[in-house]
Amino acid sequence: MLKEASRTEDAREMIFMDPTTQPEIDLFADELPSLDDIEKLARAVNSSEANQLGFAEQLEANMGKTSPKAKLATGIGLFILSRCGEAVAKLEKAQDCEEKFLYTAFALRRLGRFDEAIENLQRSLDCGADSLKIALEKACTYREAHNLDAAAKEIEACSNFENVSAEYHCQLGRLQEAQGLYEQAADNYKAAVELDPNHQKALFHLAFRCDLSGDEEAAIEYYRRVVSTAPVYVSALLNLAVLYEDMGEYDKASQCAEKVLEFHPNHHRAIMFKKDVDSSKTMFYDEEKEKRRTRKNQILETPMSDFELSVRSRNCLKKMNIETFGDLLNITEAELLSYKNFGETSLAEIKAVLEPRGLHLGMALDEQQFTAAETAGEINEEEQEILNKPIDDLQLSVRSRKGLQKLNIHTIGDLTRTTEAELLGCKNFGVTSLNEITKAIGNIGLFLRSLD
Repeated sequence: MLKEASRTEDAREMIFMDPTTQPEIDLFADELPSLDDIEKLARAVNSSEANQLGFAEQLEANMGKTSPKAKLATGIGLFILSRCGEAVAKLEKAQDCEEKFLYTAFALRRLGRFDEAIENLQRSLDCGADSLKIALEKACTYREAHNLDAAAKEIEACSNFENVSAEYHCQLGRLQEAQGLYEQAADNYKAAVELDPNHQKALFHLAFRCDLSGDEEAAIEYYRRVVSTAPVYVSALLNLAVLYEDMGEYDKASQCAEKVLEFHPNHHRAIMFKKDVDSSKTMFYDEEKEKRRTRKNQILETPMSDFELSVRSRNCLKKMNIETFGDLLNITEAELLSYKNFGETSLAEIKAVLEPRGLHLGMALDEQQFTAAETAGEINEEEQEILNKPIDDLQLSVRSRKGLQKLNIHTIGDLTRTTEAELLGCKNFGVTSLNEITKAIGNIGLFLRSLD
């Protein structure tokens, strides 16, 4: 049912929820807003860089106030802007109350000071904090501290909220993921979403779990639900963009990145991803050329054992580690004949296999020598400088760069000494990446090494 719904949804125009302008919630008013309102304010502030800047100005205007109430409000404001160290210092001077201990705990948790965070959560109970909320926040804190046994105890103490609290099921799912219980985690995320269809964290982690398990259609459906209900949920948008890119849906991938950049114009990951997607959209794929290349590679990768050679020839080739047609292209007649027990009769056998396919011994070496002859004495300092430049200068997509790293290709010169077959032999390195690299080095007058 879910996959059918995904197909129907994907046929529609991409739907995003616009980030709200900063709501009419004044953190610095005489009366502190409710916890729910503070959470709404935090989401709105962080939905765009413009909102963050506006709120930061408002915060700075109130930083000089010295009353305990003002210190509480500015401490919470500092936390909203992720200035956690400053937030702890400010909140320590605020009046004791539920909000003080809660937000001190939140800031300490982000700073990795987990024991102190637990102490402050416990103190918030003495000020009337909701016991379920605090137990689940403790479970989250213990989980982030990798104390899974303590987290499990806190969750277990809340088991009477099963099928009642969406947050209970979400936190239970997070714990189960940390324990490696992935199917149970997904079930609890689904339970959370059934109880609260707009529970953004449960939707996001359910989408991520589907993504990791290979159910891309379900992942897309859940990510779409997140971005249609949450103002600029950056992680969901970029994960969704990656899925669309993998499916070849470059326009949709681009829309997701553009949505992030519309409200977070300096987001580095989104900037890089947008460049990658735009590059993929303009790449040209020559199907006929690819078919010819594939046929050529199939021939070069054909094992010598597929042909009826004499025992002597077969044994000699085996001892010389010549296993495929491609290996023969890198050895000359003279080298073969110099090998013990390899004579003219065996040479004639090998030629009889190669010649009908338009190949000959030493073919790859001839190509290398021809290329070397063309460039010998002609590479000036400027050209050598280009060959010595790092691969990063080509501004390739993330996927292409990772493939080259796996092959230990670090400079443009390294790349020009590599064949198409060697690149395509790298896991997850496909024709799209090959086309991108060919175009990038072609723009500076270079090309990959060829055996054709």
